[in-house]
Amino acid sequence: MIFSQKTTIILLLALQLIFIFIIFQSFAVHYAYLHIVFSTVAIVLAIYILNSSENPAYKLAWIVPLVIVPIFTVVLYILLKNQFSTRKVRNLYAKKSANTRPFLKTNKQIMSYLHESEPDFYKLANYVDKSGGYPVCGNTEVTYFPLGEDKYKAMLEELQKAQEFIFMEYFIIDDGEMWREIVKILLEKAKAGVEVRLLYDGMGSQFTLPFRYKKKLTDQGVKCLVFNPFRPMLSTIQNNRDHRKILVVDGNVAFNGGVNIADEYINLKERFGHWKDTAVMLKGDGVWNFTMMFLQMWEVISGDKTEYNMYRPTVKNVVNNGYVIPYGDSPLDDENVGELVYMDMINNAKDYIYISTPYLIPDNEMLTVLGYAAKSGVDVRIITPEIPDKWYVSVITRSFYRDLETLGVKVYEYKGGFNHAKMFLSDDKSAVVGTINLDYRSLYLHFECATYMYKTSCIKDIKADFDDMFENRCHRITHDDINNRSFWSRFMSVILRTIAPLL
Repeated sequence: MIFSQKTTIILLLALQLIFIFIIFQSFAVHYAYLHIVFSTVAIVLAIYILNSSENPAYKLAWIVPLVIVPIFTVVLYILLKNQFSTRKVRNLYAKKSANTRPFLKTNKQIMSYLHESEPDFYKLANYVDKSGGYPVCGNTEVTYFPLGEDKYKAMLEELQKAQEFIFMEYFIIDDGEMWREIVKILLEKAKAGVEVRLLYDGMGSQFTLPFRYKKKLTDQGVKCLVFNPFRPMLSTIQNNRDHRKILVVDGNVAFNGGVNIADEYINLKERFGHWKDTAVMLKGDGVWNFTMMFLQMWEVISGDKTEYNMYRPTVKNVVNNGYVIPYGDSPLDDENVGELVYMDMINNAKDYIYISTPYLIPDNEMLTVLGYAAKSGVDVRIITPEIPDKWYVSVITRSFYRDLETLGVKVYEYKGGFNHAKMFLSDDKSAVVGTINLDYRSLYLHFECATYMYKTSCIKDIKADFDDMFENRCHRITHDDINNRSFWSRFMSVILRTIAPLL
């Protein structure tokens, strides 16, 4: 081949953008009236965007290019925002969520107890149930893994035990040592009659798996689907990716967290220094939320209909160990569940709120609640990577350090490596571990999932991990560190922060 698959896709996308830009700029040069028409449309479009329900920062990211290059931006906005494929998926997902709602019933006994004894947590549980579609669960044991290597070891053990079915949904699957060990088990289980379903994202795994890999697995007995296969065409739906990481075994065990299926996540391969990531394993009633989350997505893509009760948990653990809410977030509805759960934790923190995120691009609302908490006397700390995986995201992230310092928020960087963990911890009683970053993509554009834990025994393990990072593995960002940012970093941050919601 003259060009690789990756290079070909990039070139095709670039050619489309160049073609649109040249055509419409040439119209503006040779036909002045068209320039007037498009400028008028740009003004109308700007007013429409300002009055839309989008996040204010997202609006600004469109309005700035509308002012600078109105013709090009008008065409690009209309092309991206008015497409049949986007509306079709949105309608399918909404219908599927409504149809499966009866299978995600609220435990009235738990909610009654929380209403009387835990009113703050009751409000959050009620919101996630009614607006997000995922109920609070008791009778669930949670194990915390402070590194990807720990999760991987437990994954292999649970996969080997599978008797009925295995569901896997991942953003990135890389054809390396980690995946080869997992797929070997999957193929063995499929051959033995275990139902194996695999769902991976078309963009996240675009360049990490062999060409036509779906067919290869299907031919070997694995039911395989690709979420939103990437095509080199300008389309809004291509911006919505399946960023979830879910493994369900026999309906009795589920894994969730930031760990994708690639060797760097378990430090078999070094890309950005030591890779820090975290995950949780659930056993008990809470697994059902993840099972249904997986089946919802599977049916939207495939069009299949499932007998859901076939996949219910068969092991009844009796665990008096707090509560969990395994929940998902969709970019195709009007509920920003991921962001609101985070904000609820910040607003209800009394002593401290610890945050770990690889990408820190907070909107004004998030900055406001972080600042309010810090000014109220809450110890607010955020851990980001010292070694980034994307230079432009790091430039934007570090541009917020001064804002956060002014608000009283303490920022730390994970020394000598890349911190990919997405976690919140508050007051020794509540925590979230999942896939949701503190950036626009996770909070507004991607399908995400996480596990909210309330008074579970593993919270002490999460606290110990945070304490270890603060004391031994992180460098606190000082006023001098902020002032010593290079001119290039400052200059690029001015530009990139303006369009951050579009990156």
